[in-house]
Amino acid sequence: MERYFVRYGVTRILGVFSPPSEAQTFARGDQVIIRTDRGLEAGEVLGPVTERGINMLGTPPEGRILRSMTPDDQREVVRIRRQAEEEIEICLRHVQELGLEMELVDVEHIFGGERIIVYYLADQRVDFRELVRRLAAEFHTRIEMRQIGVRDEAKLLGDYGDCGKQLCCNTHLWTMPPVSMKMAKLQKATLDPAKISGRCGRLKCCLRYEFEQYEELLERLPPVGSEVESKDGPAKVIGHEILAQKVLIETRDRVRKLVALDQVRVVEPAAPAEKASRAAEDVS
Repeated sequence: MERYFVRYGVTRILGVFSPPSEAQTFARGDQVIIRTDRGLEAGEVLGPVTERGINMLGTPPEGRILRSMTPDDQREVVRIRRQAEEEIEICLRHVQELGLEMELVDVEHIFGGERIIVYYLADQRVDFRELVRRLAAEFHTRIEMRQIGVRDEAKLLGDYGDCGKQLCCNTHLWTMPPVSMKMAKLQKATLDPAKISGRCGRLKCCLRYEFEQYEELLERLPPVGSEVESKDGPAKVIGHEILAQKVLIETRDRVRKLVALDQVRVVEPAAPAEKASRAAEDVS
């Protein structure tokens, strides 16, 4: 039986779901009602499950597609979204009354009504037991409190990035990849925080996309500090143009030139101490 990737929930969860029967098939973009470990939910079919997709997701949640979304289901989705806006206001009122040091980010009302999930930011541990009691009495369903970080907040509330496209975390990213300043330096991106930071205020996830390719290409080039022989005589490598596979060399008479990799021959690799110094500079 063919299974499908389905996106669901306000956090854009990606899961693997089985169809109601072997005979029923679904196409990309189909709106469906699914059964997850959280309850009855509305989702969107992304396509058939592939081995490559599974390898990228690791161990995604699994469930079952119950049916294609009906007009009644669509009206219920709209009603729940409107109701969630009212639930946010109610939650905010109770948070303020209790004086809790937390920032309410969003409220997710599960389609089947099995639970309401409250997403919040907080610098310290929050005792929300009284808040949960109040909300459970108000909404007559299970209340789940979920603390999130600033990157998750962007995933929930963000829309478009500087590139003009929807945020990666709000579309195809399943997990938030770690991103370091070293990645920006290696790709010679601007180090202006305002230009390399995403909507969450952290380094942009896209800085990681080509990082491994940059590392592979960099390994083909002689390290900075290496002594090389060029058509202009002995020289020293002082820089790289990684994508172009060129090296910036300085000859003994202080002339600097950018030359292709096949135009130089390494005579003496960079000393270990110089390599270590360069690596420390990249990480800083």
